[in-house]
Amino acid sequence: MKKLNKDELIKSAGIFCKTESGKYRKELFGVTDGKAIGTFVEHLFESYLSEHYEMEIGSSANGLDLPSVNTDIKVTSIKQPQSSCPFKESKQKIYGLGYNLIVFVYKKIDDTKQRKGMLEFVSCTYIDKSRTADFQITTGLNRIIENNGNADDVFAFLIDHNIPADEVTLMNMAKDIMANRPEIGYLTISNALQWRLQYSRIVSLNESVKGISTIVKYDIKKGE
Repeated sequence: MKKLNKDELIKSAGIFCKTESGKYRKELFGVTDGKAIGTFVEHLFESYLSEHYEMEIGSSANGLDLPSVNTDIKVTSIKQPQSSCPFKESKQKIYGLGYNLIVFVYKKIDDTKQRKGMLEFVSCTYIDKSRTADFQITTGLNRIIENNGNADDVFAFLIDHNIPADEVTLMNMAKDIMANRPEIGYLTISNALQWRLQYSRIVSLNESVKGISTIVKYDIKKGE
């Protein structure tokens, strides 16, 4: 059995989406809890992968669903494509989460006659860890650097954008940013007890971006 790697993960996600989309299951009928659906899909995908690859399944101890490829699985409804993840440090908004994401976006349909539910995967994307920072924060910081800004300008920007840290930490962060320019991220990350990750930009992405692999492209014409 071969080892799971990034390319095999992306290929497998594509096969999984095709296989599962349109498949009616009794256990999905009437389920509206997004967390329950997410857990169901995560376990189903992990089971599919473990049948075909040598890999490590995640646990609450290591915090990632697929630690052997440094990737977390996210599952969300197209109605509001978002999820949460643990807050580790403020820098995650600027330099990314520190791990890759594979994001499954579904539309759920129930068949009342059969009393079965079905998930149609309308979008699926692999996001390299280098692209998991906040879009507005990273574009704003890059703009400051391009306009010959300095650490004071960056510090003021971080304050204005409510980066959760004290002023000493933010000034040190500003100096780090001047020395180590961040990549543009493609998530929207909202402050909370946990980070709130929003994926609308990823779902509707049309241009080619290094580090982002579209596995199932969302068809905006079909809509909801």
